Amino acid sequence: MGDILVGTCSWTDRALVGSGWYPVGRRDAEGRLRHYAERFGVVEVDASYYALPGERNSRLWAERTPDGFVFDVKAFSLLTGHPTREAVMPRGLPADHRDPRVLDEVWARFAAGIEPLRQAGRLGSVLFQFPPWFRPGARAEAFLEECAARTAGWPLAVEFRHPGWWHEERAEATRALLARHGMAAVAVDMTQTLPSSIPPVTPVSSPRLSVVRFHGRSAAWGTGSKEDRFRYEYGEAELAEWLPRLRALSDQVEQLHVLFNNCCADAAVRAAGTMARLLGRARQTAG
Repeated sequence: MGDILVGTCSWTDRALVGSGWYPVGRRDAEGRLRHYAERFGVVEVDASYYALPGERNSRLWAERTPDGFVFDVKAFSLLTGHPTREAVMPRGLPADHRDPRVLDEVWARFAAGIEPLRQAGRLGSVLFQFPPWFRPGARAEAFLEECAARTAGWPLAVEFRHPGWWHEERAEATRALLARHGMAAVAVDMTQTLPSSIPPVTPVSSPRLSVVRFHGRSAAWGTGSKEDRFRYEYGEAELAEWLPRLRALSDQVEQLHVLFNNCCADAAVRAAGTMARLLGRARQTAG
């Protein structure tokens, strides 16, 4: 059985910081990360989607966390075809993901920014979260191939937001495509009431890693504000439903990351704590 690491999709989210979860005396940047890393084994770096990561921050994160703790770093928006603000681009470069010169420079800066984590053994994965308009087809497959070529040697995880990738008739082809490039498939938990809902399938496409992201089950997923989309309190019974699937995944990979993205106040850290407790109890029972 592989290691199961449980955590959340941010430790710096404004709603979490304002919730009171961090105790007095540990509310500065260093204190927050140390407090979080004492309780969980993995965290997702969400900020790297909005702005290119910096080497200094990566080095500090590695220094402030214990051995075995890892960061799943979300790929910068331009690298996944999302709209990107000019203000966060390197000086003098337009936010144009179709310009090879721009892409070369952005890829180089992203790689440099996460290198301290990689060197320290703290890079759990780089998460490529593709937009809803990234649909199955030849263009998308060529894009994935280019991503694989640029990230040789990195641990990669891929989350699709277009449900067509995981519809029953396509799912095995998608899994095989990711496996060919050494990319770990990301499974998701979300509401199943919308046309854009991703099926809760749990494919394994890499022996090294599997990732499950819990987005909450809000019906406002496709239309509401960030707070509306992610405002959700998981009940213990809902989390327990996932235990057989998580155990099955961990039997097939070296490491399983279970991440909570219902980032409103302290809902994600509480859900992560409950899931860690349930998984610990399940292991004791199995043993």
